Amino acid sequence: MALTPSNMLPLGTKAPEFKLKNTVDDTFVSLTSAKGIQGTVIMFICNHCPFVKHVNSQLSQLAKDYVSKGINCIAISSNNAKNYPEDSPVNMKTNAIENDFIFPYLYDDNQEVAKAYDAACTPDFYVFDKDLKLIYRGQLDDSRPGNDIPVTGNDIRGVLDNLLNDKPISDIQKPSIGCNIKWK
Repeated sequence: MALTPSNMLPLGTKAPEFKLKNTVDDTFVSLTSAKGIQGTVIMFICNHCPFVKHVNSQLSQLAKDYVSKGINCIAISSNNAKNYPEDSPVNMKTNAIENDFIFPYLYDDNQEVAKAYDAACTPDFYVFDKDLKLIYRGQLDDSRPGNDIPVTGNDIRGVLDNLLNDKPISDIQKPSIGCNIKWK
């Protein structure tokens, strides 16, 4: 497993639109239909990566803590499921149910959405304001498998709290680290 950092899309970038199949209920979800009133967290994740497995419960809790505040989360897997069958849409649905994801878990089969967002790793996080302008990209927090730092989501929670309270968001942001996206 090679450690891959985020590419750090430029702040202020407008979120690229997409329409992908939600593996949980087989409906199609667009960014426009799923975005939050106050902000949107887009997460590139997958099923097999130990870095994602390490934070799944926090991703579930983060969505539950912020949805009532107008922040929606959207998860996308862009991995090549042919070469990584654990990341297939069927297994994505199982993973979403097991982890009690209340957000859509979308499959980017042709990998165009990952390319549009310049996503590099799983997990990779993007926070957009109500106008879908990028205000944060990078890590969930400092926890990694085996480093004994608790998973708190502090980096993204701090950004979301500042967004909701009209406070400035620092442009000093740490890239996420994880498994590389499995490109076709």
